Amino acid sequence: MPTAAGDPSEEGRLIAEIETLWEGRSNSGLILAGGDDCAIVQPPADGVELLLATDQIVEGRHFVPDKHPPSALGRKALARSLSDIAAMGGRPLYFLQALCLPQWATGDWHRAFQRGMRELASNAGLAGLALAGGDISGGDSFVASLTVVGCVEQGTAMRRSGARPGDRVYLSGSVGGSAMGLELLLGEAASDLDHPAIRRHCEPLPQLELGRALRSLPASAAIDLSDGLATDANRLAAASGAAILLDSSSVPLFAGARIENAVRSGEEYELLFTLPPGSDPPQGFATTEVGRVDFGTGVWLDTGLGRSRLGPEGFSHF
Repeated sequence: MPTAAGDPSEEGRLIAEIETLWEGRSNSGLILAGGDDCAIVQPPADGVELLLATDQIVEGRHFVPDKHPPSALGRKALARSLSDIAAMGGRPLYFLQALCLPQWATGDWHRAFQRGMRELASNAGLAGLALAGGDISGGDSFVASLTVVGCVEQGTAMRRSGARPGDRVYLSGSVGGSAMGLELLLGEAASDLDHPAIRRHCEPLPQLELGRALRSLPASAAIDLSDGLATDANRLAAASGAAILLDSSSVPLFAGARIENAVRSGEEYELLFTLPPGSDPPQGFATTEVGRVDFGTGVWLDTGLGRSRLGPEGFSHF
């Protein structure tokens, strides 16, 4: 996203708008964020590895324009990649945004979208996160693709592949709220945007501080819940070459959610993680023990009346 200075075009106007909205957000390692073909950043100190995460929001697949508030979409666009950084215990440094804007998404709508991102970036746990650049274009449908660069001490990043039989499985927060909120938001009646479930869906908070605390334990494996507990638990189990046994009575449910829906609720952005025997979860965070790692494959849900296999049945991007 080169600087818009002296550019009278619509692209130049939009870039200038973005630059103005993001004034004041800086990072000591950001040498050049605009005015040339690439951003220039100072590499982290020796012994530090970079984390790169990218995600996108696509009109018609991830949101409905006349239902989802633009500020909430901006917040979620940034939260998605930040949650990936959280799952590896990292610290976010910079991000790039590439936008495809149809005509209806310019003006006030676009400014509200940017403010949603800006508000999330202003969160106390995101000090130092800076916009490094990006790209912008017109088009028929809205697409926002964001890439976040983070860092972690060398060799300490949490992965999905470290869970071992005997480890205990934990979940942060609760699940089921995002799916409830989406159903309310897409309902025929006008939605109360202050409804707890709608706020849960529209205003996710990446678990960055928890991620760093887990890395320092260290946790044996972790993954963020972007596509649902069922889908993401299966990803962790497959990467670790083990089975995950979940106790349905222990899964923390958002108020009003049912277990059969909650395990498939996407866009929760909580962390599912495993700890080796003798290790306890970090203090000061809402975490619940929900199961254990065993020999075998797949994810299994124990309802007290029997055990059934829980397939990867969550949100699909296709």
